[in-house]
Amino acid sequence: MPSLMQLFFQDSITSPTTFLSEEESKHLVRVLRKKQGDQILLTDGKGMLYTCVLDQADPKKASLTILSSKEAEKDPFYIHIAIAPTKSPDRMEWMVEKITEIGFHELTLLDTMHGERSFLKTDRLQKKIISACKQSIKWRTPSLNGTTKLSELLKSTDFAEYQKFIAYVDENHTHHLLDLAKAGGKYLILIGPEGDFDPKEIQLAFAQGFQAVSLGKSRLRTETAGLAAVQMLQVLNR
Repeated sequence: MPSLMQLFFQDSITSPTTFLSEEESKHLVRVLRKKQGDQILLTDGKGMLYTCVLDQADPKKASLTILSSKEAEKDPFYIHIAIAPTKSPDRMEWMVEKITEIGFHELTLLDTMHGERSFLKTDRLQKKIISACKQSIKWRTPSLNGTTKLSELLKSTDFAEYQKFIAYVDENHTHHLLDLAKAGGKYLILIGPEGDFDPKEIQLAFAQGFQAVSLGKSRLRTETAGLAAVQMLQVLNR
């Protein structure tokens, strides 16, 4: 069995022979110096793990033969974070990397009234997700949704079965996320920008069945709040 310290990603995998992208091929052959006959772990990000043998150590198009495959079990819970992008893309990329390592399932970028950035390119975030999945040996990549207006997300009928929460700054919060969330469910948690949600947005969320929650006594940055929420829900479902 090849070492679990190295996992490669290819979104389209064919059997019995498959080819790696140029980026993955270069890393495999030039950086890690893998040779013909070496065994490789490969995932498609859709929950499948393939054990392969390296046939052609081509740094531009390495070819692999699949020896066996298995599917990862699905989590009995589902974490969907809807968050306003930070002004600095680096901070959002850091958060995405860390929550991927911890484990979440879906991320939506929110366009809010007080948002510092109404649009953020998702291609770099997707690369961060894939890299973090490889690093943390995850076979299933989380879903990443482009920028969505908060008002549109609140009107969606897709979340009827979800436990829905909104986290915002309020000293009068009496319920922590861990007080209200129930294990084994689907969760949608809204996290606002540094300027927080507008009171009108909060009231609109309440009207759609969202519950106000605290993430702790400290005032958290947006990206820290996202990380804290994911960690808490993972602990709840440990």
